[in-house]
Amino acid sequence: MKQKVTIKTIAKELGVSTSTVSKALRDSHEISTETKDKIRAYADHYNYKPNNLALQLRNQKTKVIGVILPKIVHHFFSTVINGIENGAREKGYQVIVCFSNETYQSEVDNLKVLSNGSVDGLLVSIAKETLQNKKFNHFIDLVNEEIPLVLIDRVIDSIQCDKVIVDDIGAGYKATKHLIDRGRKKIAFLGTPEHVNVGLLRQNGYAKALKESNMPVLRERIIEIDDEKDVKPQIDRIIKEDIDAIFAVNEIYAANAIRSAKENGLRVPEDVAVVGFTDGLISEFSTPSISAIVQHGYTMGKQAVELLIERIENEGETFAPRTKVVSSNLNIRESS
Repeated sequence: MKQKVTIKTIAKELGVSTSTVSKALRDSHEISTETKDKIRAYADHYNYKPNNLALQLRNQKTKVIGVILPKIVHHFFSTVINGIENGAREKGYQVIVCFSNETYQSEVDNLKVLSNGSVDGLLVSIAKETLQNKKFNHFIDLVNEEIPLVLIDRVIDSIQCDKVIVDDIGAGYKATKHLIDRGRKKIAFLGTPEHVNVGLLRQNGYAKALKESNMPVLRERIIEIDDEKDVKPQIDRIIKEDIDAIFAVNEIYAANAIRSAKENGLRVPEDVAVVGFTDGLISEFSTPSISAIVQHGYTMGKQAVELLIERIENEGETFAPRTKVVSSNLNIRESS
């Protein structure tokens, strides 16, 4: 099988600059016929197909950044957008924001639209369906074409690009340890399917805290909610079990847990304590107010756009993928 090549690969093999390769592939008059023929022959042999965005990045900057996020309804992603926009504006860039609505095809379509040369680089948080299907070729192609890409929050380790993530294991540990320190012995976890890696990492933190305190990690107390239509019946079921606390993977699930507890004649936090994830308006204004892990979405967005712009403006330098981890903290309120 022929190896996958990029402009940088061709330049290195033929002893020319990436700019020379780019111009030769565009049939620029600045490059001699002999050099163009040599570069084209090499590209044809390895079935190299130049990407419009990759070529444009080496010649003309748009000063625009493309962003693809799963949904706007989550408080966390709205704060991420705020951080991205402010960070971009400070560097003289504009932002185009698209949403995948958690579907693989929308994510692919958005990438195609943005990678037609209209942006200088991309910031993406991967859709749930993409994670479930394990189809990442659209990202791998971007990386192979050396298009600047930074993944946020939901990431795949095997994709060789910069990443900005929350310390989800540490956050899950903090939330569960807080409930243990409050004397809770039977703690349930409301999470997501395992393919949503951030939920799985938070579950790992939950399990770590229980094991450290010599408490059992019981499968029946771990609820994986796949379809949002199933949130209430699944929470109603776990509330009726013998539990005294709930750690929910997001604040929507936490609010539903409080509602279900009340409907079943339980008091919060006296009978069931609740801690959520993402410290948004729901957590602040629920009754009782919800203790929640603070993700610092603004910081994540700002750090992600700074990484991306650094890549865009130093694209000729040797690239080594970096991962920035944003720590979280627990905002304790009435629910615990």
